[in-house]
Amino acid sequence: MILFGPSGNSNSFYSDGNKKSEQAFEWLAKKGLNAYEYSFGRGINIGEEKARVMRAESEKYGVKISVHAPYYINFSNQSDDMIEKSVSYVLNSAVKVRQLGGDRIVFHPASVGKMTREQAFELCKKNFDKLLTAIHAANMQDLCFCPETMGKINQIGDEKEIATLCAMDDCLIPTVDFGHLNARTLGGLKTSDDFRRVVDNMMAICGEDKVRKMHVHFSKIEYSAGGEVRHLTFDDVLFGPDFVPLAQVIKEYALSPVVICESDGTQAEDALTMKNIFYNI
Repeated sequence: MILFGPSGNSNSFYSDGNKKSEQAFEWLAKKGLNAYEYSFGRGINIGEEKARVMRAESEKYGVKISVHAPYYINFSNQSDDMIEKSVSYVLNSAVKVRQLGGDRIVFHPASVGKMTREQAFELCKKNFDKLLTAIHAANMQDLCFCPETMGKINQIGDEKEIATLCAMDDCLIPTVDFGHLNARTLGGLKTSDDFRRVVDNMMAICGEDKVRKMHVHFSKIEYSAGGEVRHLTFDDVLFGPDFVPLAQVIKEYALSPVVICESDGTQAEDALTMKNIFYNI
């Protein structure tokens, strides 16, 4: 089963009179959506009581929740203290996703910085070992930890790098942000063959099962020479990618991802557009 939903709350969520994320689940279910990503991007600041209420609403309305860990995680940092903080951000996000009743934690893997790409990626893999040791020590390996493909060229996070990281442990599955991949390849995702190549590349490295149940982020993204600039809405006609060829590949490969829309302010509406496209092609 494929799940569709937004990251965070659309502008229309608030214009409809809603004020709290606890209200998102009923609102989304009435629209025909069944997934919701809650962001800890700028810090993990949700209390246990709110998490309990959100879990009850998620279960009541059949809307599956995932979380996005803080944006400032960087497993290519050369400071041991900063790596410890990155590990703690991921684990604390995992504690919260359990409280929320979800099982997926999305996180950004690393930046290249002043190192060569090869040096940064080797350091990232070394520090992923530390993360995995902490995950197993905390008995959290039943959750899905989902490193994300990234939109800026100087970030670790093309599809092969993410697949290589995900091959390191059973608890790691990829978050494939196709908007990011399109941005970092300067518009390289246009046809179904382009999307098929991404899926094939990742399956060859981390296996069919992980890619079959991958976490997906999707939005149109403006890009420049360095990659991602900003998220757009589906109304944009200058930048991609288009969802239709990806929907074709999802059907062809019988994939069952969670598809999260990250459009700028219209994420619920654009998530519903993707759902309608998928079920009508």
